[in-house]
Amino acid sequence: MLLRLDMASQTPIYRQIRDQMVLGIAAGELAPGEKLPTIRALAGQCGVNMMTVNKAYALLRQEGYITTGRRGGTVVAGSPGFGALPERYAAALRIIAAEARLAGMDEDAFAALCREAYNYNSKGDGDDG
Repeated sequence: MLLRLDMASQTPIYRQIRDQMVLGIAAGELAPGEKLPTIRALAGQCGVNMMTVNKAYALLRQEGYITTGRRGGTVVAGSPGFGALPERYAAALRIIAAEARLAGMDEDAFAALCREAYNYNSKGDGDDG
């Protein structure tokens, strides 16, 4: 999986790495059990500090997306199987919905945008059909 990092973005690099890996797992680009690069290797590939990658991996581990073993290295754990959206994400979605409403977007348009985002994450290409 090729990571595309925007060094000029307001989003911290560790968060960009985390987010792109979550997108890769959801799209099937990273399969459960697939071995991920070491922190050192990924930092070298991305041209970032090892602590940045370590922070991204720590967040992914905490969220249940990856596991790390002493001998097996870091591997994709697959879906953490929450069954429901964790409250912190549900709260973020409520804020996005409020901002969409304030921007003048109606409920149907917002639902269509949510479907498009959901399908992008499940198909990896953003194509609805």
